[in-house]
Amino acid sequence: MQNLALISLFSPFVAFLFASCFALSEKKQFVGIFCSLLVALSTFCSLYLLFCNEAFNVSLFEWFAGVNFGFDIDAISLTMMSIVGIVATCVHFYSIFYMAHDEGFNKFFAYLGLFVFSMLFLVMSDNFLGLFVGWEGVGLCSWLLIGFWYKNDTYSFAANEAFIMNRIADLGMLLGIFWLYLQAGTLKYDEVFSMAQSLDHNALILIATCLFIGAMGKSAQFPFHTWLADAMAGPTPVSALIHAATMVTAGVYLVIRASTLYDLVPEVSYIIALLGAFVAIFAASMALVVRDLKRIIAYSTLSQLGYMFVAAGLGAYGIALFHLATHAFFKSLLFLGAGNVMHAMNDKLDIKKMGGLFKPLKITAILMCIGSLALAGIYPFAGFFSKDLILGYSFISFHHGIFLVLLIAAFLTAFYSFRLLMLVFFTPARHDEHPHEASKIALLAMSPLMVLAIIAGFFEHSFFEYLSTKLVFIDAQNQIVMICASVAAILGAILAIFAYKNSWFKESIEENKIHKLLSNDYFIPRFYHQFIVSKYESLCAILKHCDLYIFDRIVEKIALYSQNISQKMIMPNSLNLMLRFLVAAFVILLILVWMV
Repeated sequence: MQNLALISLFSPFVAFLFASCFALSEKKQFVGIFCSLLVALSTFCSLYLLFCNEAFNVSLFEWFAGVNFGFDIDAISLTMMSIVGIVATCVHFYSIFYMAHDEGFNKFFAYLGLFVFSMLFLVMSDNFLGLFVGWEGVGLCSWLLIGFWYKNDTYSFAANEAFIMNRIADLGMLLGIFWLYLQAGTLKYDEVFSMAQSLDHNALILIATCLFIGAMGKSAQFPFHTWLADAMAGPTPVSALIHAATMVTAGVYLVIRASTLYDLVPEVSYIIALLGAFVAIFAASMALVVRDLKRIIAYSTLSQLGYMFVAAGLGAYGIALFHLATHAFFKSLLFLGAGNVMHAMNDKLDIKKMGGLFKPLKITAILMCIGSLALAGIYPFAGFFSKDLILGYSFISFHHGIFLVLLIAAFLTAFYSFRLLMLVFFTPARHDEHPHEASKIALLAMSPLMVLAIIAGFFEHSFFEYLSTKLVFIDAQNQIVMICASVAAILGAILAIFAYKNSWFKESIEENKIHKLLSNDYFIPRFYHQFIVSKYESLCAILKHCDLYIFDRIVEKIALYSQNISQKMIMPNSLNLMLRFLVAAFVILLILVWMV
């Protein structure tokens, strides 16, 4: 069984090494196929361990005192391994179609393989340091993949923005890990959690807060949220893999994994829940007016991450993980569907310039409808079960304010999901393109995600029973909540259908102040640019002038002065003078040695 775990982890790394050998050569389709098969092998091993209900530790060697290079295979890590593997396999096979005519085909698969390896390393590690290594690995791969078409300055800027914002947040996480090691003397999960109650409460608050700052960056929570929408500049398979199902959920995974710590600091956990509720409605409101197809789905990801953090913050860690799982399937399905639309529309993304795509893209339209129904939380699709549990738990735990915010967010989610469908597929054509359906390999790659988006919710009880060895089971089902959530979702969907079928919203609405506020992301990116980025640029310009005109000049003067002295010493060819300097230097050296 240990060998299966190691195969699951290292198969994507082998794919990375294999594709790297061809990274600078011409496109070779067998590279994509071979890498996809290796990732599929990794997924098969993960699913086999999951269904066998295995739990064990793989310890390879000791890094330093208190930290082993090891991996924990348990219910939580196997769940994450299976989610990552399923989505990664589908994305790999889909990429064979999507990147078919790209010069960097081989290099793209190398980056994908390295990302999957880093993500698996993150979720399998049995200690916080190993988690941090995987954490930084997925950050690096995200930068490489968002900026894959780096010759485009916009894409390069988006990659740098994501990288820098995550590094700022990761500093907080690293400080938390350092402080945890100072307090506990170890970083291994089991050892830390067993002594957590004996640690100083104030220290625990600091540690939990610092770890969550890292989670905020990786999961794009406010105020680190701006990078996620801009990251849509990367290839669409990257958005499906990294920015829907895997890397952005790493922050939620961290809180779930460290649940023992967060249970001991309810004040921090409650702040996490409040922030999650705020982000859920904050991101949903921006998705209402966005015209960019991928950015709408990105904002919906941001909103759904807010739901997960609400569940985790309120202590319903199993429910948070269940929503993470269902969301991974239907959201990656939506992103790949968006890739099909982009391919058909020659990479155009403005949904106001689409329409009439149902006939030429019938299968893609059906797949995206399934994904949108799951996202909106309409029965019997997967999102209905997981989202209702979060709403239900917030209600039965008497956090009625959070429940109300999430209920409004559910209504907005249904509205913008069906707004997207209507403007892309079911309204008259507003373009001159000649769209065509994606290839069979792309549609086949999307099929498992479609099936899971439909049926995953029905495995709710099996899922919680499986997790019961690591996370406490919470029965959060409530009929009143279920009815309220369903009504909110159905009303949002019906309103969007009628509004866009009958053209209720005219172009003049874009002059409305609220519309301008939402379409400009509440002017937060502009605020960051004017008051942080521009000030930082000014500081850098001042430091550059100091470097050029002060420090460089001082160094040049010293060098010139030294050169003149040496020339005066060497020119006379005085052996006596040279010996004096040699003796003086020797005496100075002896004094320094004696002092040390």
